Amino acid sequence: MTPLVSSVTGTSSGAATKGIQSLAQSVPLSVGVTRCTFVDHSRGALNYSTKPFSVWSRSRTLVTEIRYPTQYVAGGPTEIPGATPLAQSGGYSMIVFAHGYDVTPDTYAPLLDAWARDGFVVVAPFFPDEQPSEIAAQHGVNTEDDLVNEPADLAFVTRSIIQASATESSTCPVVSGLIQPTEIALAGHSDGAQAVGMLAFDHGDDPQGTNYGDLRSGISYRAVIILSGAEDTAQSYAAEASHPNLLVIQSLADQCNQFHNDVTLYNAIHQPNKWFLVLRTAHHLPPFDGDDAPAFRVVAATTDRFLELSLEKAATPSGLSSVANQDPSVARLYSGSPGPSQNLAPVIAEKCGPN
Repeated sequence: MTPLVSSVTGTSSGAATKGIQSLAQSVPLSVGVTRCTFVDHSRGALNYSTKPFSVWSRSRTLVTEIRYPTQYVAGGPTEIPGATPLAQSGGYSMIVFAHGYDVTPDTYAPLLDAWARDGFVVVAPFFPDEQPSEIAAQHGVNTEDDLVNEPADLAFVTRSIIQASATESSTCPVVSGLIQPTEIALAGHSDGAQAVGMLAFDHGDDPQGTNYGDLRSGISYRAVIILSGAEDTAQSYAAEASHPNLLVIQSLADQCNQFHNDVTLYNAIHQPNKWFLVLRTAHHLPPFDGDDAPAFRVVAATTDRFLELSLEKAATPSGLSSVANQDPSVARLYSGSPGPSQNLAPVIAEKCGPN
């Protein structure tokens, strides 16, 4: 679905007892940003400009952008590169974010920064083959088939960050002591949302023959956010044993990823703790990159509330509907089953490209 390292103050062990956003609620925060690089030597990347596809690299290099709470700077920049993280006892909840095709995590900076200001660490890898620089290096060919490798990328980066947080890591010192490993969410947009859904709910095997259940085994993914995604039709979905809270967000007017795709995904996951936010008029990317201000405000507020309560281990995020339904002309929230009817969406031509 085409859309269109610094030092760190150590933290003490033990989970924070006042909730995920106790620090964010007590003091204003700014956003620190840096990048760490993790290399998975067990898998390769393909060159899609050749027929048949050839090996582009025998390892997968995952440059990963990390946003985190830092000391508030009044009148300062939106993001502060290399800032020292603000310590919190037990660390912060982490959101692992997957970008869409032919864009980068920076495309979603307004939303990812909003999450970081609300007291989350946001980890977003640049996917091999699917970011603009990689596509250009392969002469502009369509490299979307690499999507099937991204669930393993997300699991690899999640484990790498958890390990770097638990130990003094020269690879990524900024996250040392920064992550609460039992409070992790997955989120993604478009192709990235499809990869997130595969990692969270697929019960088949990835291209390397690794079962998706094994990919996520041992990782405490407690919440999943699908932003304009779709089901992996090559696999069967089923509720994961851990039953992470699920939030799907989709616009009726999205031409690139049409409404029925997310309704199908939502209905395929048979669990009671799921919610579907219907945006009434927004297109594919603007609700998530900030270009559609009314839709973005609802998305930011709803996802923040959902993440806060889900990662606090609340089976039912109370108060979510009042946040999501604050402007009925913009959005409406459905919960449980049945979800929204596919008949809500007008018949529109499928078209991706500029928003």
